[in-house]
Amino acid sequence: MNSYYLHNGTESSGPFNLTELKAKSILKTTPVWCEGMQDWKTAGEIAELQSIFRVMPPPINTTTALPKLSTEEANTKIIGIDKSLFYMLSGILILVVGTLIFNYFEEGRSAELEQKNSITERNNLQFQLQEKEIEEQKNRIIEQEKQEFERVLKERKLTLNNRLFEIKEKLAIDFSALDQAKDKLVKAKDFQFLRTDKERNEDISLIENEIEIISTEIENLKIEMDQLYLELEKIKA
Repeated sequence: MNSYYLHNGTESSGPFNLTELKAKSILKTTPVWCEGMQDWKTAGEIAELQSIFRVMPPPINTTTALPKLSTEEANTKIIGIDKSLFYMLSGILILVVGTLIFNYFEEGRSAELEQKNSITERNNLQFQLQEKEIEEQKNRIIEQEKQEFERVLKERKLTLNNRLFEIKEKLAIDFSALDQAKDKLVKAKDFQFLRTDKERNEDISLIENEIEIISTEIENLKIEMDQLYLELEKIKA
């Protein structure tokens, strides 16, 4: 005894034996198929299935009965549909399904590409913000260094001016001391009362040493003052 598959027009089910087919109350027009069959047939075309149909007397009909489809005509149909029409509908269905699948993958690909572009755009924006922050930080550092440099120059300029003022005061004192030492030297050379030549020469030697020390200090102060003026000129430039 064969087991049969049924088809409801959209999908098949089974296999079922004769008892199960009888319980399902199939009709003679129900498409069936079993192993060894080349194509689907209606249940009424299978001799083995005739026993599961209820025998009903035919209605009285005075009109001429329609001729039964021959086996060749039945083989030209699939699920009750002409083969050419069935193949055309199947092709259209495959085309529609293929188009839907293609569109689905295209949409997924577009969404993935859009997501990648969005990530790239965010990364570029973040990179630009980082570059801007780095540039601003460099500018702040440059400004701080500039302010620090100006502060150091200002302090140095103040230090130089203070030192120049000190040098000028010291020069005034040294020039006064030098004049006094020169007067003392003149008097030491002229004054001889109550002094021996040795004492006179010693006094003269001491005063000349004093004059030499003062002159050397004055010369050093002038050199330092020239250097300070030169440094101030560079600061102003």
